[in-house]
Amino acid sequence: MQPGQKNLITDVAGLRVGQAEDVRIKTGVSVLVGDVPFTAAAHVMGGAPGTRETELLAPDKTVQMVDALVLSGGSAFGLDAASGVADALRIQGRGFPVGDQSVPIVPGAILFDLTNGGRKNWARNPYKLLGTAALAAAADRFKLGSAGAGTGALIADLKGGIGSASLCLDPFTVGALVAVNALGRVTVGEGAQFWAAPFEFGDEFGGLGTATVFDPAAPIPVKGGGSATTIAIVATDARLSQAQATRMAVVAHDGMARAIYPSHTPMDGDLVFSAATGAVPLAEAEADLLRLGHAAALCLARAIARGVYAATPAKGDLLPAWAVRHRDG
Repeated sequence: MQPGQKNLITDVAGLRVGQAEDVRIKTGVSVLVGDVPFTAAAHVMGGAPGTRETELLAPDKTVQMVDALVLSGGSAFGLDAASGVADALRIQGRGFPVGDQSVPIVPGAILFDLTNGGRKNWARNPYKLLGTAALAAAADRFKLGSAGAGTGALIADLKGGIGSASLCLDPFTVGALVAVNALGRVTVGEGAQFWAAPFEFGDEFGGLGTATVFDPAAPIPVKGGGSATTIAIVATDARLSQAQATRMAVVAHDGMARAIYPSHTPMDGDLVFSAATGAVPLAEAEADLLRLGHAAALCLARAIARGVYAATPAKGDLLPAWAVRHRDG
């Protein structure tokens, strides 16, 4: 396995990512949209999730395909971002046909960034417009770090961010997109090395190698206030049923556990969406699903580290970016 050409979730053909942010509010939105509808599923392991239309993604539900997936800041206010995406897709003629109407299916998830130092005294919820702007910006390349849903993200001791990574495992491609806003840390102790270091390709998040010293008896480092959540999407070009896509989302959580210490806490709303475009049929279902789940977890662990590694400082930050604390001294 090797990363795709862009080392982004958009190495999965037919998928694009759009992002929009408001730097004054310190928040933003990231949207994954398909050229055509795609199979999607979701799995939650955090104790405090905030979601839209995730029940629709269960294998026994009527609608099997979605038009887009949304990751947003803003806590419950951020759920409105998916409405902006849905409105714009409807204008484009996208959506599930119901009589003479088309209803875009746009599940979403949110993270909590309401206490990150930004201006939150808006008179009108800004997330619907941010969702519309993010969809309009959809492309096969996009910024990592302090962008989109990762704009105002924080972890225990550093700025969080938006991350992405991919892997090619013939004949499939797998990718991940994640907004890292965890209660815990993604680096080991007080050092610069990432928990995800064993899974790094090249120097995609610094090439620093693994940490040599760690005290498991030390107090668990967490962010104050219980304001957290890491939300992610893993995607593939494999042809998966909704049940198979659900299994890939479940296994992908292993990547979150490998990259964040601790993860899946009662104060996190940790969630993974999965997306499958269906371009490449499975040859051997059990063996292929094993490989796809393993690759999804690897991509997610690396994407988490890449998101924090790429974060940049901004006025009013409550915590430093990784580069400020470690690379720049």
